[in-house]
Amino acid sequence: MSHRIYNFAAGPAILPEPILKQAQQDIWNIADSGIGIMEHSHRGKVFDRVYQETIQNCKKVANIPDNYHILFLQGGASSQFFMIPMSFLSKDRTADYIDTGSWSTKAIKEAKRYGKVHVAGSTKEAKFAYIPTGDEITYSANPAYVHITTNNTIYGTEYQQEPDIPAGTFLIADTCSHIFSKPIDVSKYGIIYAGAQKNLGPSGVTLVIIRDDLVEKANADLPTMLDYRTHVSKGSMFNTPPTFGIYIMGEVFKYILSLGGLNAMRKYNQEKAALIYDALDESDLWELPARADCRSLMNICFRTASDELNAKFLEESMAQGMSGLKGHRSVGGMRASVYNAFPKQGCAVLGDFIRDFARKNG
Repeated sequence: MSHRIYNFAAGPAILPEPILKQAQQDIWNIADSGIGIMEHSHRGKVFDRVYQETIQNCKKVANIPDNYHILFLQGGASSQFFMIPMSFLSKDRTADYIDTGSWSTKAIKEAKRYGKVHVAGSTKEAKFAYIPTGDEITYSANPAYVHITTNNTIYGTEYQQEPDIPAGTFLIADTCSHIFSKPIDVSKYGIIYAGAQKNLGPSGVTLVIIRDDLVEKANADLPTMLDYRTHVSKGSMFNTPPTFGIYIMGEVFKYILSLGGLNAMRKYNQEKAALIYDALDESDLWELPARADCRSLMNICFRTASDELNAKFLEESMAQGMSGLKGHRSVGGMRASVYNAFPKQGCAVLGDFIRDFARKNG
């Protein structure tokens, strides 16, 4: 197959086509160096220039204050599930987690290895259909930190704003599936982390943004590779970093800036998602598990009341050049992941298909 189809996969996910084309060249020979990006030493001048530009453009994209460090780590966001409590929790302290789905549940499980965990809010009984707010959240006394998962790929929900947290603590956010899809006030967080494979680049690199005072407050006697001090002091290069992933992330940051930054991305993502949500809302055939005020712009989950009809939808959509629409195995149905790089035309095509399918099967 020589052409590309619409890839709605939840991750690894679509990348901007201009970046893929540039990467084809740079894998062969970057910056007229005669060597491809994946072959350059991470200690050499060519990669150092890529790295420095990536750091600076990341700061520009999110308006990251000077008192934050940007790290490129390995092990996926799931490694942060234990690296964070290993660093900031102890047996005599309590960390507060807001449980909004599978990934926050996994983070809670890891944190319990290192100290006490208080679930400050959960929508598990509502099948994670919305984000808890207000009186639905009750914090512990003096939590070591508060952890949230800001977008939930499996259930299609998204935080619309940060929760208020107790004085004297700090907020940590797993932002894997919607990082840099809209403006973010980094100063409200102590740590922000995200695997690259949905909105930032290829799998294998994790972006961590950490406030500098927290680096030194981390627990002592940590394994070298699991100590934020190690990676801050060595600029993410204590060992060989994921150089190709960092390069692609740098290209993505340039791409976001060229489109007008995060305000422009939010507008674009709102327009894309509306093309699909509007089509779904027009027919009673579709069930949308996420409450309307908590709907994700990145992961649009829907289903019919029939497993057979869901299977028919997936088969026919694939025949029309739309891939990756099968919902997560734990919930079934369908899921359209429309991350930053996903084209608006693909959302329009899916919206039209949804309407046509409802007319024929409603």
